[in-house]
Order: sequence, then C-alpha cells, then structure tokens
Amino acid sequence: MKAKETDPRIHSLTAEVAEGKATRYIEQMIDTALGFGRDHATIAELKLMSRALREMRTAARVFARYSRIRKVAVFGSARTKPTQPEYAHALAFGKKIVEAGYMLITGGGDGIMGAAQAGAGAEKSFGLNIRLPFEQAANPTIHGDPKLIDFNYFFTRKLNFAKETSAFALFPGGFGTHDEGFEILTLMQTGKMPIVPIVMVDRPNGHYWETWRRFITNDLLANGLVSETDFHLIHFTYDVDDAVKHISDFYRNFHSYRWVREKMVIRINHALTGEAIADLNTRFDGILASGSIDQTSALEEEADDHHLHHMPRIVLVPKKRDFGKIRLLLDAINQAPVVPAQSQ
Repeated sequence: MKAKETDPRIHSLTAEVAEGKATRYIEQMIDTALGFGRDHATIAELKLMSRALREMRTAARVFARYSRIRKVAVFGSARTKPTQPEYAHALAFGKKIVEAGYMLITGGGDGIMGAAQAGAGAEKSFGLNIRLPFEQAANPTIHGDPKLIDFNYFFTRKLNFAKETSAFALFPGGFGTHDEGFEILTLMQTGKMPIVPIVMVDRPNGHYWETWRRFITNDLLANGLVSETDFHLIHFTYDVDDAVKHISDFYRNFHSYRWVREKMVIRINHALTGEAIADLNTRFDGILASGSIDQTSALEEEADDHHLHHMPRIVLVPKKRDFGKIRLLLDAINQAPVVPAQSQ
C-alpha cells in the first residue's frame, strides 16, 4: 500500500523545528491533530486530546535533563502517618536508593510518597502529582520544585511512570497502589513495557504483601488465571537493604534491551565468556522461537542508539508468551562470568 504523502504545508512547518527521523513523527502528529477537525470531533474530545498532549510534552521536557540517570518509582498510601513503621521504612528506602546512585519518582503526595521523598531529598526527586478534589497535595519536599509535574489525567501520569522508571518499589497502600502495581505487572507480563524490578516492601513482621501474595496464589494461580512464572517478575521483602540490593543487582551487567523486529537485543556492560553463552543456550533453549542465543556487537538497525553503540549485545528470538522466563534470563546474564577487562 502506498504511503500517504505529507501535505507540503505540514512539511514546511516541520522543517523549521526538526530533522531526520523526528520529522516524520512530528508530521504524523500534526496530521492526526488536523484529522480531529476533519472528523468533526466534539469540544470535549478536543480538550482531552489537547490537554493530554500538553501534559506529555511538559513531562518529557522535565525528564529530558536526567535521561541518563536511572530512576526508581515508589508507590504507597498517601494516608500513612509519620508514626507508623511503614513511614520510617519508606524514609529509609528513599535515602538508600539515592545513595545507590538512583533518582526517585513518587506521586508527589504525603504518606509513603512524602516519606520516600524526604529520604531522597528534592535534588534527587521527581513528583508526578495528580490533581484531585481531596488528599493529593504536593508534599513539603517536592513542593515548588521544578521537577514536580502536575497531571490532570491518570493515564498520562501512569504513562510517565512506565516510561521513565527503571524499577518500582511498592509499599502498603490503597486502591491507587494496587491499580498502579497491577498495571505495571500487566504491561510487563504482556511485553508492552520493558522488564524492570518490581519490589513489594513491607515493614518488618508485616503481613500486607504476604496476604496479597496468598490471594494471587490461591485465587489467580490456582484457577489458571496467571502463570507460575509471572511470580519471577516480583520480589517480596521486609528489608530496605534487600530491596535496594535487588534493584542494583538487576543492573549489575544488564543495561537495557530493545526489539529489532522479532529479535530481542540485550545491551550489556561487559561481554560474557564463550562458556557463559553456551550455558545460556543450554538453560534457556526452551524460550527460543528460533535460532540460538548469540553475543554480537550493535546491530545496524540500532544506529539511532548511538550512545549505546559501544556495548556488547546478547541477541535472541524468544517466544513472546512468557516474560517471567525472560526475567530469569536477564538474571542469569547478570550472574554469568564476563571476559576480563584486559581481554575486551
């Protein structure tokens, strides 16, 4: 089918602000916006689309300065009091995750969010605040900071949590915490967002996430509504140091991955030994749709990721049905022996 030609007037406008691949996508956005007019969209529809796009642009502009720094999102109740042990736990987590080299993202509210934000400090924090008629005002740490972003829509806020976050830590919370946690799990389970650590953190001797885990096991897994390997996407802990270690261990050698058609291209910081690659092929043969697990340099299709071009790659064509097993592969890559530095 022949590609639709760009209106010369759109092309002229786009040429003033973009070049290369960016031109095509900006032209598509302009054409889509004009399409709402051609479709006689209602004022309510136009208002929603316009405001959502503005919110996404604002957030992208704020995060752009920090794109090379990994960020950890904290979810939890805005109603948790400073006298509760969960508050102290979140405060300690915020402090320690920043000490480990990460920045912190919360919903910008009080309770668990405020505690984690106070532990991390404003300089290392982002707040993604949602405008609500009650409860959700920005906590004192992030209030007035340029990294506090206000959202009118939950869906644009959730998109930015998923897009910008390298790990998630969930503390006890209400409907919102479960909504956010289940959404992230669903996106990873279905391959719609990259696999990153999800840590369920409870206070010492607490039973909040243990009760949740029993529900998932007894009512979802037992009835065939989830797979046993989905549990590989979640880590449960009562210890803040363990939570931080679990996140840091995930990025010990693994850096990131992208899809090049059916190929999963995993970027790593250090090349694996030949014996390690052979071991991965033996242990994870069952997840392959075709071919083998190979170690290569950057693929030609990755030219746009020029700042990652120097990294070794692990390339495979996996079955896209069980992302819990792919999480185990990433763990195995992190634990595998690497080629000594002088040999690379």
